[in-house]
Amino acid sequence: MTIRDDHALAADLATEAGEHLLEVRERVGFGDQAALKAAGDRAAHVFLMEALARLRPSDSVLSEEATREERLDPRRLAADRVWIVDPLDGTREFSEEGRADWAVHVALWERGTLSAGAVALPAQGRTLNTAEPPKLPAYDGGRFRIAVSRTRPPEFVQKLAYLAGADLVPIGSAGAKISAVLTGEVEAYVHAGGQYEWDSAAPVAVALAAGAHASRVDGSTLTYNQGDPSLPDILVSLPDLASTLLAGIRDLHR
Repeated sequence: MTIRDDHALAADLATEAGEHLLEVRERVGFGDQAALKAAGDRAAHVFLMEALARLRPSDSVLSEEATREERLDPRRLAADRVWIVDPLDGTREFSEEGRADWAVHVALWERGTLSAGAVALPAQGRTLNTAEPPKLPAYDGGRFRIAVSRTRPPEFVQKLAYLAGADLVPIGSAGAKISAVLTGEVEAYVHAGGQYEWDSAAPVAVALAAGAHASRVDGSTLTYNQGDPSLPDILVSLPDLASTLLAGIRDLHR
């Protein structure tokens, strides 16, 4: 693994963790989904934790797969640099044969901001990263698409789509949804059903680096490395759509 800087490290780690996950899929198979999920979570988490301990030993880490005690470690809150990782974003999709809408997230929070990040989409054979942010597609002003959960699309997003004349597109993991905004499969992602920092830190880092809009659904700033890692709602969109979506959300919550 060639390490050039934090941007390259995030991309390298996310990509290699994804390769481990593809190997787990091949080795374990899809006959026992619970076993496949557990094996994937474990393999990617161990790889990322060991790699970061070796390559960035002075940095703190917040991982979805960490223990409660590790998440509450006060040293993380006092640290200047914290890696926020989701070793396997979208375990449901990972365990379903043929699905490619799952991801690996690796982000670096540094003194209050997301300074680097990468989202690997292993089954799609690509990694989006802050070293070389994707070029955002243009929005032509017409009917647009909003990525939503496959299993629990928020009711208010369904109402928002109806009022705004948008189509809802079910996609698996949060990372896959935000990546879809950046690659032109949809124009926005709106979620208000509960998430955590590791669900969005890496894709938001890439989205911001690419020039996309990313905020809470009330328009406030997304903040990371908090004592409580819950981050319940999010809006990511092409920049030209942000004001329309935020206005629509405000109208629905009046």
